[in-house]
Amino acid sequence: MKDTITRRDFVDGVACAIVAGAAPSAALAQVAGHTPYPPGETGMRGSRNPDAAAAHAVRDGTKYRIADYPVDEEVACVVIGAGIGGLSAAHFVRQALPKTRLLILDNHDDFGGHARRNEFNVDGRQLLGYGGSESIQSPKTMWSPVAHQLLDDLGIQVQKFEKAINTNLYPGLGMSFGLFFAREAFGHDKLVTGDPQRALPTDIPPSLQRGRPIALFAADCPLSETARRDLIALYTEKRDVLPKLSVKQKIELLSTLSYHDFLEKYWRVDPSLVRLFDGRTNDLWAVPGTMIPAFLLAETGYPGFQGLGLGDAVDTSEEDEKYIYHFPDGNASIARLLVRRMIPQVAPGSTMEDIVSARFDYSALDRANAPVRLRLSSTVVGMQNSGSHVDVLYMRDGKVHHVQARKVIYAGYYTMLPYICPDLPAAQRSAVAGCVRAPLVYVTAALRNWRPWVKAGAHLVNIPVGFYSLAKLDFPVSLGRYQFAKTPDEPILVHLSHVPQPPAPMADQRASLRAARKVLYARPFSDFESALRDQLTRCFGAAGFNADRDIAAITVNRWGHGYAYPLQAITEEIASTARQPIGGISVAGSDAAWTAYAHAAIDEAHRAAGEVIAGLRKTAA
Repeated sequence: MKDTITRRDFVDGVACAIVAGAAPSAALAQVAGHTPYPPGETGMRGSRNPDAAAAHAVRDGTKYRIADYPVDEEVACVVIGAGIGGLSAAHFVRQALPKTRLLILDNHDDFGGHARRNEFNVDGRQLLGYGGSESIQSPKTMWSPVAHQLLDDLGIQVQKFEKAINTNLYPGLGMSFGLFFAREAFGHDKLVTGDPQRALPTDIPPSLQRGRPIALFAADCPLSETARRDLIALYTEKRDVLPKLSVKQKIELLSTLSYHDFLEKYWRVDPSLVRLFDGRTNDLWAVPGTMIPAFLLAETGYPGFQGLGLGDAVDTSEEDEKYIYHFPDGNASIARLLVRRMIPQVAPGSTMEDIVSARFDYSALDRANAPVRLRLSSTVVGMQNSGSHVDVLYMRDGKVHHVQARKVIYAGYYTMLPYICPDLPAAQRSAVAGCVRAPLVYVTAALRNWRPWVKAGAHLVNIPVGFYSLAKLDFPVSLGRYQFAKTPDEPILVHLSHVPQPPAPMADQRASLRAARKVLYARPFSDFESALRDQLTRCFGAAGFNADRDIAAITVNRWGHGYAYPLQAITEEIASTARQPIGGISVAGSDAAWTAYAHAAIDEAHRAAGEVIAGLRKTAA
C-alpha cells in the first residue's frame, strides 16, 4: 500500500452509520398483523442495546463451549453479517452453486448493516430516507468490474440516477450552503449563508453552490477583525508556510501533521478559526480536525495549501464524478435488491425502480426448508473449526443455538473475531484488533414543510460547534413511484449527523474512538431529540421554524462501530494477514478492505465467496 493515505484510503463516505428515534407525534409506516416492520419503527435504532448485548457480554468475559449445545441445524454455508458485504457474499455463493443451502445471521433486527432504510408517513405522504450508507460513490472511477457486475446483476443502471435527481431544486430557490456560528464559541448565534467551502462529497456542482466571495462571506461572520483577516488570507493568499521543504518533504509532513496543527503552528491563524475548522471535519470524517492528516484536507478542497506548490501530488478526484447515484433510501436499496434476489417471496417486483416502494414481508426471510434463510436478531457468540465442518453458536431470544456448516463467511466487525473464534492465529488476532471503527450517529427527522429553510436561504448547514455537526435537506430524488417534494409546502426529510467525542482529548486515536463509543452508548434518545429541536430552532427559528409544529417524526440511527478505516497507513502485510481464511472460515465485509466503501465490501465478498465456492466444490467432488 502507499506510504501516504488519500481520503479514499482513509474513509468511505458511502458507508456511514446512523441512529433512529421518533417524536411522540410521529405517524409511522406499519403493516397489518404482528410481523415486525423495522424500516418503519422509531426510537433508538441502528445498533440498539439489545443488538449489542450478547456480543458485549462475550467481550466482557462470558464463555460458550461448543460441546455444551447439541446441533439443531445443518447447512452448507453460514454467512455471518447481513450488511452489503455479507449479502453480496451470499449472493455470489448462491449464483455459483444454486443448490447450496445458506443461512445468513445478523445481530440487528433489520438487514443491510449500515445500509439502513428509514420510512415515515407524514400527513399521508410517504417519505424514505437513509440511516447510514448513503450513495454509490464514484461508480465510474472507484468501482471494480466485480462490483459493477453485481450492480448489473441486480438491475441497477447508474445512469438512471442522472435523471432521478433534481440538483437544481435547492439552488433554484436561492438556497446555498450555510455555516452556523454557535454562541457558545462565537458570542452569539448566527447562520451565515453563501459558504464558499465545498462540503464534499455533494450532489451540488460548483456552478450551483451559490458560494459568495470569501471577503463578503467573512464580513457577515461573527468573528474579530483579526480572525476575519486570517480567514480571507487562508483562502486567498498563496503563502508557502513550509518554504524550506521540498514537495516530497511537504507531503510527508502533511500526511502526519493534523490540520489543527497546520493552522495553528504554520499558518498561525486566530484560535477561533482553528476551532471553527476543527469541527468542520466531523460530518465527513467522523473525527475532528485534531485527528485528520492535513494532506487529506488538501485533497478535499480545504484552504491553506494553495501556496505550497503541491500541484498534481494533490488528488482532487473527489470532484471528478458527480455525487448523484443515490436511491431515496440510500444503499439500503442495494441490500433490499440482494435479499429479494435470494428470497423472492419477500417482496414483489424485479427492477431498481420498484424496489424503492416495495413493501417487504419480514416473515418470509426465515422460512423452514427455504434454500436461503436470513435470521435477524441472532448474534454469533462462538465459532470453531471441527474437522470437515465449522460449528457456529448464536444467541437468539435469550437462547443459544448450534448450527453446523461446511463453510462459513464472516462479514462482521473485525474486532469481534478474537472473542468468538479461538482458532484465530496470534498474528491475525493482532492484525484485526487494529481495525477500530469511528462511532457515528445519523438522525433523520421528518418535517411537515421546509419554508423556513427557503426563507433562511440554506439547504445544508455545517455546524462546527454543536451536538450535531451537519444538518441538510434530503437528496431531491424521485424514482419509480416515489416522488420527492417539489415545493417548500410539502413534507421533507432532514438529515443530521452527530459524532461523539471522548470526555477529554486523547493522544491515542484508537483509544479516543473507544472512549467516544462509551459516551455514545450512555446517551438516551431524549438527548438526540432535545439537541435536534434546539439546533434547528437556533438555525431557522428567525425564519419561522417551530419545532412543536414542524417536526413530525425523528429516527435516530446509532452506530457505535461506524466508519471503518485506518487511522494510519495500513501495510499490505497487515491487511493481508487480517483477511486470511481461518480453516473453513473466510473473512469478508468492509473491515476486510479496511474501509467503509460499499464497493470495497462487494469486492471482499467476492474474494471470500470464491474461497468458499472452491471449498464446497472440493468437498462435493
